Amino acid sequence: MSSFAPTVHRLSDIYGADVDTQAVRYARLAATFTAAYGGQPDFIARAPGRVNIIGEHIDYCGFPVFPMAIAPDTLIAARANDSNHIRISNMDGIKHSPHDFSVTDMFAIDSTKHEWSNYFKCGYRGVHDRVSGQGGQGFDALLDGTVPAGSGLSSSAAFVCATQLVVQRIDGLSLTQEELASAAAQAERHVGVNAGGMDQAASIMGQQNSALFIEFHPTLKVTPVKLSEADTPFAFVIANTLVVSNKHATAPTNYNLRVVETRIGALMLAKHLGIAGRAACANADPLTFKVVMDEYFSMPNVSDSSNGDGGVQGWIGRLESMLSETERAFGTHPHGYTRDEMAAALSVTAKELSAKIHEKQFPVRAGRFKLLQRAQHA
Repeated sequence: MSSFAPTVHRLSDIYGADVDTQAVRYARLAATFTAAYGGQPDFIARAPGRVNIIGEHIDYCGFPVFPMAIAPDTLIAARANDSNHIRISNMDGIKHSPHDFSVTDMFAIDSTKHEWSNYFKCGYRGVHDRVSGQGGQGFDALLDGTVPAGSGLSSSAAFVCATQLVVQRIDGLSLTQEELASAAAQAERHVGVNAGGMDQAASIMGQQNSALFIEFHPTLKVTPVKLSEADTPFAFVIANTLVVSNKHATAPTNYNLRVVETRIGALMLAKHLGIAGRAACANADPLTFKVVMDEYFSMPNVSDSSNGDGGVQGWIGRLESMLSETERAFGTHPHGYTRDEMAAALSVTAKELSAKIHEKQFPVRAGRFKLLQRAQHA
């Protein structure tokens, strides 16, 4: 059942511990907003970061993941300003300079520039692309974040999701949590990162004392799993190595490259299995390994060891079968494929292959593409 992002009035409903420290932080944010814009904020939106427990680099393959939201978060204090301008500033004003945009400026995002305001624009555009494609009214906003940037805890997703919560409240919109999560994942791609959707769903739909079992295909479905109900007490330790990974800067050779390798792998695996022409595969954009697997086992002549079991044993049976097919499909190229080899395997030109994987929006650089390794990982 679809639900809407909750509104709370007590910090204890959000933070399980350290409420007094958070109260000081919220008060400082409100006071700084008042000093900057000449009046108190109407509300404060919050979106948390996340840590992933199981399922690394498989959300963009269409497979389920198991993350949980964490206490570090992004806060945005906001108030409508009765104009067609959106003024944004950051508590870290030295590192992140303030901006004043017209409503129409919010739809222009230059993905070649790693600029903090681009993520704010992504959140804004994500909401309005979803409802009308037109902007709303102006407002003032002040951001404060405690998710370490580049730490792998999804600071960018928290930023985009918090922005979406601000925009929909300012403009009187009512998107469900599922709609916000999907819109945020699509919107963050405007900065050039081919996001899969786990980070945004965990941030928007996270629940206190729960992890989330998130499924993406055929539709987004989130099932909370209460961690407090375990028989033996336990804790998760999240350690910050202080090594910063700039996903945006390294995307062409790291994150986006991995995504592209799975996309091409799915196309070639579908052809290997003889299902590339079936509607579910031919019409999918993008085609993912999960779609390929589901379509393959839906064929009447394919033996399905899961026997329709959607539980753990059913998953294990299907995945073992797919690992065998993966070895048959890609095992002849253990060190990877060149672009020309992949294009030839798909009976397309290199230019057509580039268009199929949307390389103009998400450019990648590699001499060889590791399709076998990506398929086996997924």
